[in-house]
Amino acid sequence: MEDGLWSSCGDERIIVFTTNHKDRLDPALLRPGRMDMHIHMSYCTFNGFRMLASNYLCIEGHHRLYGDIEALLNDAEVTPAQVAEELMKSEDADVALEGVVKLLKRKKLEGDELQGQGDRDNKLENPPAKKQKLELIKPRKSVR
Repeated sequence: MEDGLWSSCGDERIIVFTTNHKDRLDPALLRPGRMDMHIHMSYCTFNGFRMLASNYLCIEGHHRLYGDIEALLNDAEVTPAQVAEELMKSEDADVALEGVVKLLKRKKLEGDELQGQGDRDNKLENPPAKKQKLELIKPRKSVR
């Protein structure tokens, strides 16, 4: 299927594949010539957060909430987009960063609850893993 997709695209297309489970993909799909670039999109790190805070709130130095935020970022899974959304809610740095702290605490709590649920589920029965489906978007035929 992918071979047909590649041969029909020529040199004019960029095809983006996304997955949360790269390890489950067929190695032939990942070989050079098929996928030339692999980009890992991680959760927000403290360095990433500082850059966002600088861009959205013009905070260049240290802020009193940075210690709390750094500790929470180590325990919570939150995307840079979620952090940016929270930072845009107020131009007041204190208000915006307090919102980030609340977001991170909520995400940490959700993660803890999911972890607890996962532990309980694993004690019952370990069901077989579901296969992940990789969907391709077919390029439109160009009209020339």
